[in-house]
Amino acid sequence: MDDEIKSAGKISSSFLEKVVYPRLGAKRPEILVGPSPGVDTCVIKIGSNQVLVACTDPLSLIPVLGPRESAWMSVNLIANDLATSGLTPQYMIVDLSLPPRMSEELLRNYWDALSEECAHLGIAIVAGNTGKFEGIDYTIVGAGTAFSIGARNRCIVSSDAKLGNDVILTKGAAISATAILAKVFPKKVSAKIGADLQRKAADTFSQISGMNDALAAASVGVGDTGIAAMHDVAEGGVLAACFELCKAAKLGMEIHKAKIPLSIETKEICGLFDLDPYRTLGEGAMIVTCIPENTEEVLDVIRKRGTKAEAIGRLEDASRGVKVIDNSGETIIQNNFSDPYWGAYYSAKAANWD
Repeated sequence: MDDEIKSAGKISSSFLEKVVYPRLGAKRPEILVGPSPGVDTCVIKIGSNQVLVACTDPLSLIPVLGPRESAWMSVNLIANDLATSGLTPQYMIVDLSLPPRMSEELLRNYWDALSEECAHLGIAIVAGNTGKFEGIDYTIVGAGTAFSIGARNRCIVSSDAKLGNDVILTKGAAISATAILAKVFPKKVSAKIGADLQRKAADTFSQISGMNDALAAASVGVGDTGIAAMHDVAEGGVLAACFELCKAAKLGMEIHKAKIPLSIETKEICGLFDLDPYRTLGEGAMIVTCIPENTEEVLDVIRKRGTKAEAIGRLEDASRGVKVIDNSGETIIQNNFSDPYWGAYYSAKAANWD
């Protein structure tokens, strides 16, 4: 069981680089951006100035959250990825690989919520596959692939970040870890940090949607006239997202830890589960880079949505590394972002916390 917990989550970057990235099937000239470290989307040329941008992510059904919240979260996590391109998600292909014991009523509720949230975000479901298979269990029940068509000069990827760009973070650290743990273990969390903070932490769930923050940032412009790159915060937290963006862009970064927003409820939840809030699940937050002359405008357009946003650092030459500055000095961080979330989650489940 311990080995299973340690291996849960994303496959290591070293395995991807040694095994996956060198073996990507046929080479086609229209692929402008393919799979690579730190890049959320692929970009395929389909016309003189038109591109197709796509991404894929798991679909979750977490029994304690229920079908509606699980479907809502799944759609928004995929939309977050696609929106880092600066384009609005338009289409989705859905594959549901379901546990045999899943009832038709549960599937109906999940599908209704999935379709409703896609409609709310303007996403059409255009193809897919649905089946029940032995060996499948909750919480991962398939995958969704989102894609959009847009102008090449309106599309960005994380590797487009430039030397000297300011680095902006929306919302803060450990958004999704805070929300999910508060919802999955409400009694234990309430007993340890108080009912008010537990409710406040659970309400953070709505912040997992980051698509409109990304599109607001892109409304300033992309490239030399606006933002250079975006990357969503996910497994490994804010620091992993910063590291991944730097790897994609072949740059270094200076990160001021004190400028990363950290709510009281997040601090308490992470303390209870023994998590580093800067290195654990942070879906809903976005990393945005832009030239310093555009920083205040980008911050303003995001904040006008009611979303927190702070400039937390600046991109530097790759030789400087990715360094975190705090009260104890400077720390150069390496590519060793094994998210402790899954270990904490399964340990709490094994201890029957709720």
